[in-house]
Amino acid sequence: MRTSTRHTVRTVQILCVTVTAALVATGCGRSDDSGPGKDAPAKLSSGKATGKVVMWSMGDTDKNLEVLAKKFEQQNPDVKVQITAVPWDGAHDKLTTAIAGGNTPDMSLVGTTWMAEMAAMNGFQATPTSIKSSDFYPGQWDTTKYKDTSYGVPFIADTTAVYYRTDITTKAGIKGALAGDRDGYLKDLKAIQATAGKQNPKLRHATGLVMGFNSWLFLLPMVWQEGGDIYDAKTGKFTFDSPEVTKALEYYASVPKQGLAPTDKADNLQDFRDGLTATYQEGAWAGGSLHKDSPELDGKWKTMPVPYTKKPAGFAGGSDLAVFKDAKNPDAAWKFARFLTEPANLATYAKATGSLPPSPQAWTEGKLTEDENMKAFAEQLEVSKAPPAITTWQQIADAIDSELEKLTLGKATVAEVQKTLQSKATSIGTGR
Repeated sequence: MRTSTRHTVRTVQILCVTVTAALVATGCGRSDDSGPGKDAPAKLSSGKATGKVVMWSMGDTDKNLEVLAKKFEQQNPDVKVQITAVPWDGAHDKLTTAIAGGNTPDMSLVGTTWMAEMAAMNGFQATPTSIKSSDFYPGQWDTTKYKDTSYGVPFIADTTAVYYRTDITTKAGIKGALAGDRDGYLKDLKAIQATAGKQNPKLRHATGLVMGFNSWLFLLPMVWQEGGDIYDAKTGKFTFDSPEVTKALEYYASVPKQGLAPTDKADNLQDFRDGLTATYQEGAWAGGSLHKDSPELDGKWKTMPVPYTKKPAGFAGGSDLAVFKDAKNPDAAWKFARFLTEPANLATYAKATGSLPPSPQAWTEGKLTEDENMKAFAEQLEVSKAPPAITTWQQIADAIDSELEKLTLGKATVAEVQKTLQSKATSIGTGR
């Protein structure tokens, strides 16, 4: 899942977990020896891929993916790859319906936050052992897992970094990047805010803030940075009532409370372009958008890793490649997935699309960190984590979004938000 908060992510609000469909589909016609968390890794034949591979790709027609498919066909003369674009706004329902009905393609790109839900539906094959987890960033690999079994392979990574306007921050006396620790970062934001209407006449707020949909993307890393989490996989219990969550919520609320960020659902990217805000946190796609749509700002903005407290952490999102249980040609599908995730091909795709590769070696082969503004994303991928691999995750995320909005607007205290989230999450449960 892309971490954009104003563009593509708005088209994936249908990420809601369809638990009923999952429960109906899980286990239908499967033996007790297989199923979610029990599947043996898929086995690949030796030799080249043959036959037809049908793949679904999310979003618009992906010409860059089709280029790689042609290369795969050249290396495997007896295979034909058919890629069908599926609009994001209908992708979730299309996938779950196909799994429930046993009428799937061979493989598909799947948003990382959908993986657990669809694996619980017994929809995917377990990842072959020939595809090594060590070839990927740990957080990105974890997005493929459900009940400690991997059901796919990372293809597009996603995480966030801080964008800052150097032409604005230098007028606040900040040389280079803002402080990398949370306390120092907050001091820098206050220094920037002090220049609003003075040294920086257009500036309204030191930073942007995501309120409502997908605000959980920004809270979770704050909890991880404190050394905590919102869910304990060993006990199967939610931990929204922990001291670490308290500290994360207190910091989250402190920024708008001090007038450093707006308390409306502003367009953060546009405000950043217009000089109304000096900093904001977003995915790598925003850099490409700035360069394309606001070339006059080239050289006036930079990126830096997300500031942290006890230890660095970030959110691991993006899209994974999965092969369906009901695939007609799973052998060739897995070979295509393995081909697509070879470091050289990941680097080629990332350069062409502006996306982030989930493999450290792909970053090296593509020399992607030669772009100064990409370095922050490379650092973030090293420390990024996946959200809990539970089938009810989107319901939990929606609850977090709702409570964070109340907190931001001063309609609830930190203690009240914690109590509500602990109660709601426990009531929702973890699904299967």
